[in-house]
Amino acid sequence: AAVGSTTSLINLLVNVFIGISTGANVLVARFYGSHDYDDLSKCVHCAIGLSGVLGIVVGILGSVLSTPMLALMNTAPEVLPLASLYLRIYFLGIPATLVYNFGAAILRAVGDTERPLRFLTFSGIVNVVLNLFLVVALHMDVAGVAIATAVSQYISAFLVIRCLVKSDSFYQLNLKQIRFHRNMVLRILAIGFPAGLQSSIFSLSNVLIQSSINSFGYITMAANSAAANIDGFIYISVNAVHHAGLSFTSQNYGARQYKRMKRLIVMCGAIVFSIGAIMGSAVYLFGPQLLSLYVSKADPHLEAVIAAGMVRLKIVGLSYCLCGLMDTFTGILRGLGESWTPLIISTLGACVFRIVWIYTIFAMHRSLEVLYLSYPISWAITPIAQIIFIMIVYRRKCKASIQP
Repeated sequence: AAVGSTTSLINLLVNVFIGISTGANVLVARFYGSHDYDDLSKCVHCAIGLSGVLGIVVGILGSVLSTPMLALMNTAPEVLPLASLYLRIYFLGIPATLVYNFGAAILRAVGDTERPLRFLTFSGIVNVVLNLFLVVALHMDVAGVAIATAVSQYISAFLVIRCLVKSDSFYQLNLKQIRFHRNMVLRILAIGFPAGLQSSIFSLSNVLIQSSINSFGYITMAANSAAANIDGFIYISVNAVHHAGLSFTSQNYGARQYKRMKRLIVMCGAIVFSIGAIMGSAVYLFGPQLLSLYVSKADPHLEAVIAAGMVRLKIVGLSYCLCGLMDTFTGILRGLGESWTPLIISTLGACVFRIVWIYTIFAMHRSLEVLYLSYPISWAITPIAQIIFIMIVYRRKCKASIQP
């Protein structure tokens, strides 16, 4: 419950800065598609320098603000001290988190998705081993979980920087050449800041939802944390299509291959919907068994936790195919060079809608089912507006390309 109650707050403080890496991804892919290797190199060095500075800023902000914000979120008194300890340690690893995300965005932008996967696999294994050792063997509780996470983050950051430094390609990183080229930094921020702001606004609505969940007590908090971890696997899977759509749209936009972009939109939509539907169904079907992995069989609250967790998996897990469409269409819009439009659409269609839902429908009918329904409804509304605007932008780009 302590660790799970921090997730929405971490996302609120961190995602706005991780989202800025989207700017680096879009620009590197665009320069790669247009064979502009000078600007590509400038972008790589600016992005890595920016990630280090932002990481330090976020680490300090998180350490200072985490405890009072947890209190504002109605975190249960039994949970608050442990949650606060977890966050203070967790934010020590945030600089490495941002460096990894920016470095991985550069590699994905040029089509290299295998090495970021290998780096995360290795650091993930280290995380698991350290969790077992620090929590099970040394009984360090949430401090052990946080230390394991921070160490694994620094390992993944080291591996991605080492990869960029040792590369013999046009995106090679020379640590001595890290510079803040004003125009390039502004271009990264112009694309990335709206993406980060969107993630942060999403997290704000999720903070309100977490606050509402906290009001049901620590058993529901634990159940929601376990179910959120499970449906997180679905999100990661559909989010991979978002990154692919973003990179390939940017590359083809730089190369002026507009017909490919049209096929790409259809393919990404079909793939992400299928992945979300299949994984969501599997998670719901095996939900009780998966949830039982998070609770001791000797725990007297085992059945209550599983029952509350299944409410989330039934409503949220089964509808993740819609979330996948929303994320993927957001990435395609950014790949087309649109920065603020996806922010506005997603903010109104998802975030504002959920906040209004909490203070109206949920306030009148206080139940987990009603609270969780805000997710699939917002996920259904937002992609409709996105696909309409994608078609408008696509036609505009095509007309501009054939003008003399």
